[in-house]
Amino acid sequence: MQYKDRNLVVNFSNTYSKEIAESLGDTDWIDCSDISGTNMYCTDDAANEIKRRLEGYSPNGVHFIDSGNYHYMTEFFVEKLEGKFSLVLFDYHNDMQVPMIHSFTSCGDWAREVLENNDSLEQLILIGPSQKNIDDIDGISKEKFDKLVCISLRDLEEKVAEEKLELIKNDVPLYVSIDKDVLSKHYAKTNWSQGKMSVELLKKILKRFLVDHDIIGADICGERNPYEPMPKFFEDRGINKKTNKSLYDFLTRVIG
Repeated sequence: MQYKDRNLVVNFSNTYSKEIAESLGDTDWIDCSDISGTNMYCTDDAANEIKRRLEGYSPNGVHFIDSGNYHYMTEFFVEKLEGKFSLVLFDYHNDMQVPMIHSFTSCGDWAREVLENNDSLEQLILIGPSQKNIDDIDGISKEKFDKLVCISLRDLEEKVAEEKLELIKNDVPLYVSIDKDVLSKHYAKTNWSQGKMSVELLKKILKRFLVDHDIIGADICGERNPYEPMPKFFEDRGINKKTNKSLYDFLTRVIG
């Protein structure tokens, strides 16, 4: 199939309006708010419908994918990648839980599914979780676990992350997935517990990757619950909008 390379805004919870996509420029708005069975857990029927609506789009470009409840969308994008790749995941959580409902993909176990089932994945580089969230990763075979490089919030704070960055293979392109819950609340307001990273540190790490890799696509999630009290929602949305624009401008410059 011939895919279109487009930046995308994928709306599930009515956090994103069509005007938000238009304000970014060169960005398509995909409305999925009418699809049932998508919030946190994605049913097979919902997954099939989401993929149908995205079937004409390539994994290249920047994709906004709503709140962290829909982070499983990353799995749908990387399924389309041709050839070997590595996934760089910025997230305060590990997204590798043992699934509670084995027949559904969820926001808590999608990264495990990619690690275990995507044969084109060379490495999964998880950056920014607490050490506890890394220690909680369990039940993955040694063969698959050897593909995992974890750089915790503590590693970043103690400036030992560079040693782990040296473990990353430099002969494959990267797909980048950013959950804004990796950021401190100064830079993002999400509906999950958050880390302490700044936007500038996140960009600095990405620039480190650019020395040896091409970035072929990226997605961003971590929007706020749109049903919180209205004054607070507008305040939080303003913080997220600023960070979204900063990350969008950076990523659109570096994606090959």
